[in-house]
Amino acid sequence: MSLTIPQSSPLANYLSHKDEIDAALKRTLESGWYILGQEVESFEKEFATYLGAGHAVGVNSGTDALYLALRACEVGPGDEVLTVSHTAGATAAAIEQCGATPVFVDIEPATFTIDVGQLADTIKKHRGRLKAVVPVHIYGHPAEITEVMDIAARYDLRVVEDCAQAHGAAWHNRKVGTFGDIAAFSFYPTKNMGALGDGGAVVTNDDELAKRVRLLRQYGWEQRYISKIAGLNTRLDELQAAILRVKLRHLDEDNRRRIKLAQSYNRELNEHPALTLPQTSSNATHVYHQYVIRAQARDNLRDYLRERGTGTLIHYPVPIHQQPAYAGRLTNHNSLSETEAAAREILSLPLFPELREEQLEIVLQQLRDWRP
Repeated sequence: MSLTIPQSSPLANYLSHKDEIDAALKRTLESGWYILGQEVESFEKEFATYLGAGHAVGVNSGTDALYLALRACEVGPGDEVLTVSHTAGATAAAIEQCGATPVFVDIEPATFTIDVGQLADTIKKHRGRLKAVVPVHIYGHPAEITEVMDIAARYDLRVVEDCAQAHGAAWHNRKVGTFGDIAAFSFYPTKNMGALGDGGAVVTNDDELAKRVRLLRQYGWEQRYISKIAGLNTRLDELQAAILRVKLRHLDEDNRRRIKLAQSYNRELNEHPALTLPQTSSNATHVYHQYVIRAQARDNLRDYLRERGTGTLIHYPVPIHQQPAYAGRLTNHNSLSETEAAAREILSLPLFPELREEQLEIVLQQLRDWRP
């Protein structure tokens, strides 16, 4: 059956800002400058200002942003990086691109973010070459980043925030991406602030790290055609930057709509006997990149909704440590029981700023009627 209510809709977001985006594209196309020009420079300044950060550096994707952030922190072959297995594969892929190995820590079941207690225990017991921690602010909910920073400082570890799903999220009213040594954002089209293609940014308050990332993103050039260090080609293009400048102006408004939709789900489903709803820490501003419920009969619920035209997704069906690419070559033996339980139970419901009230009510009624 074709879906009448999608789980997300980048097209709807484009259409809601169509006139502004089309004007921005026209302006950029007519400028005759398409790589690392005024649009990228302006977006970088505007995004850094929005976050309250010193620097933002536009790059080709969120994966590249995380890779460059790790490289800037001198993570390399033989090093190990602490992170979670309940995340997109890009988190581990970026670590491995550096020649390093991910060491996985379990998650808090309420927020799906890194378990800081197990993080501290892992560091104490570990005998490898730990170099950095990558806390993932997942589904729009911040990790306990102040605790992560305190633990990392005790053991002289770098902190690289994975903010791919947390544009505008905050911890103690401070935007994520400004706590760690450096941070990575993705602008994949479904993100809270998505481009119309790939895009990413590295954010930092450290002048030297920002300088290094700028070198790395374009062949290590300090002057054209002369590589000071070995870099690569991973540039945010002018067209995507122009689109993102429009999207940034509407980010807070779109996030408020996401929060309102999530509040409706919370209110209407609070008494459902077969569902566990997402929780929010008292210190967090959750921007609901995804609205993720838990159900022991998850697959039954997914099929039930699909049969009625309602789209859902599972973020993420197989933890990274159980995927074929990583099986059998992990260095730690932490219990990842909460990660594995989450993978069996989670389901992302429809949530995007343009979701209409009548669509929401249809989904809510379907959920009220469902029993496993």
